[in-house]
Amino acid sequence: MERTKLVDLIGGLWVLAGVLGLIFFFLMFFIFLGVSFLPDLAHTPRLILRFFAWGSWVLAAIFSLPQIITGLGLLRRQEWARILGIILSVFALFRFPLGTALGIFSLYVLTQRETTSLFR
Repeated sequence: MERTKLVDLIGGLWVLAGVLGLIFFFLMFFIFLGVSFLPDLAHTPRLILRFFAWGSWVLAAIFSLPQIITGLGLLRRQEWARILGIILSVFALFRFPLGTALGIFSLYVLTQRETTSLFR
């Protein structure tokens, strides 16, 4: 497969991973927030559940937004996106099994000499 297509594929996969992460954190927000309004809960568990609900948005910003930004940067052939993609790929290696596969594939493609020439 051609290098430009591989970089486009990786960029799309990073965007997809980020969007799926946002959907996950969005669902967690509504689950925690919804449960916090159950009438049988005491005051303290309600506050804790609401804290977790709003904390899910912070986690979305920390984990999902960099993936989307990296994917869009790779699709636009930005050099900073290649470097950020390598960094995120190392972290993705610890998210077994799909993150590991994406991390290995991204590291393989983004560190090749032919790929680095696309970003100059």
